[in-house]
Amino acid sequence: MALAKIVYASLTGNTEEIADVVAEAFENLNIDVSVDECTQVEATEFEEADICVVATYTYGEGELPEEIIDFYEELQELDLTGKIYGVCGSGDTFYDDFAKSVDDFDQAFKKTGATKGAEVVKVDLNVEAQDIDNLEEFAKKLVAALN
Repeated sequence: MALAKIVYASLTGNTEEIADVVAEAFENLNIDVSVDECTQVEATEFEEADICVVATYTYGEGELPEEIIDFYEELQELDLTGKIYGVCGSGDTFYDDFAKSVDDFDQAFKKTGATKGAEVVKVDLNVEAQDIDNLEEFAKKLVAALN
């Protein structure tokens, strides 16, 4: 069975909820799932997964959260050729650089040789019903990209 690994950074719980929605969607698609907070894992653990997902929030005026910076830097050193990746996360549309960290991780994954399986999903603050639909579709596209 395929393995999806989700690594997240969450300050208020919004991004952890996003990770949980994606994890449940994977489980419903018969994919094994591992979910970890970013300070508890090494980026190299993505080498063991078939689908690699980062869920992050954006801090302040578009900065990466401090707790995920090391993971971000490690990720760019990996060769994830043959892996499928996706990025999702939360932000606040009040800021000009809405959920910029999601885009930063999308660019970081491109450096690894992994294949983008779905377009990024950005959630404005709290997860709403439409966001759940978008995140479930995100997971379906990532799984479909395995074939």
